[in-house]
Amino acid sequence: MPKTVVVAMSGGVDSSVTAYLLKTRTSYRVVGLFMKNWDEENSEEGCNAANDYRDVADVCDALNIPHYTVSFSREYKDRVFSQFLEGYSRGITPNPDVLCNREIKFDLLLKKAMGLSADFLATGHYCQLVRREGKVLLARGKDRRKDQSYFLSGTPEAALHKVLFPIGAMEKSEVREIAERAGLPTASKKDSTGICFIGKRDFRSFLGGYIQDKPGEIVDIDSGKVLGVHRGLHYYTFGQRRGIDIGGRESPLYVAGKDVEKNILYVTEGEDSPFLYRKELTAKNPNWFLLPNSNHFVCTAKIRYRSEDEKCEVHLENGGLRVIFDKPVKAVTPGQTIAMYEGDICLGGATIDVAMIPPGIL
Repeated sequence: MPKTVVVAMSGGVDSSVTAYLLKTRTSYRVVGLFMKNWDEENSEEGCNAANDYRDVADVCDALNIPHYTVSFSREYKDRVFSQFLEGYSRGITPNPDVLCNREIKFDLLLKKAMGLSADFLATGHYCQLVRREGKVLLARGKDRRKDQSYFLSGTPEAALHKVLFPIGAMEKSEVREIAERAGLPTASKKDSTGICFIGKRDFRSFLGGYIQDKPGEIVDIDSGKVLGVHRGLHYYTFGQRRGIDIGGRESPLYVAGKDVEKNILYVTEGEDSPFLYRKELTAKNPNWFLLPNSNHFVCTAKIRYRSEDEKCEVHLENGGLRVIFDKPVKAVTPGQTIAMYEGDICLGGATIDVAMIPPGIL
């Protein structure tokens, strides 16, 4: 009997090509599975699950493979959205994509696939897997501009033994070409961007619907002067420029820090201000794919999806991490993920807890 692979179908070109490759280039029995994570009456501005499902159905019909739908809306709100809101209410900036991969796709969805007697779950992530001494390790995708290993850095290592990333060794342009040659209905569909449950809506308006405004002082971190009033610390993230709404300066103002207890938003002038840079951070809840043998090691790290790799020293301390960068890094943001690498291998990830502030600044 051929092995069965369940493909997580989103209605996009990447998962469509994933299903196509497995159907046409392997001996696997392929099944499509559409995952619904968000229930909302007005889908015009937020998630549009109905349209995405129609695209999934069209692709699966074209490939002559069965397809099913599963809803994790309740679980998503409990395990992802609630953490998202709780983090913003505490003044930090959580990453819902990392949470979704860890809590939903590579936990609940993987279990659902196994419940359908599947041998593997396949997704359209731009990642690769490397087998080494009985371990399955996460590696960057070939297309560095689309590499998604950062978003999977919190995924349990055990899950990697049951997943496949068929397009991880491809460039995005190649994926598009395959879709066009195969005549897939999603070949020209635009990539989805942003946070699904927010969609096209203004982020502030969306967040304000869940977290009550709590105005406080905006303070110039350079001079200590009060410049104005903010609506609530949850609307601002470290390094942010837009939304501060204070004019009359030679250079734009940027968010340089928060004092949640005193409800103060600190800002600094100019994108090169030293107050925007940190050389050290602590992180908690580490997830390891390949844990080095030493409590102190050297690697590279990314502090957000689009950031460059930064050389650093990592110290394992009290179940968490202390990371010291070779040079100051801009906009290190509590709540976001730090992903660590040895070459193209992702060693693991953790949640940034504190970006160390030089003595005497605050």
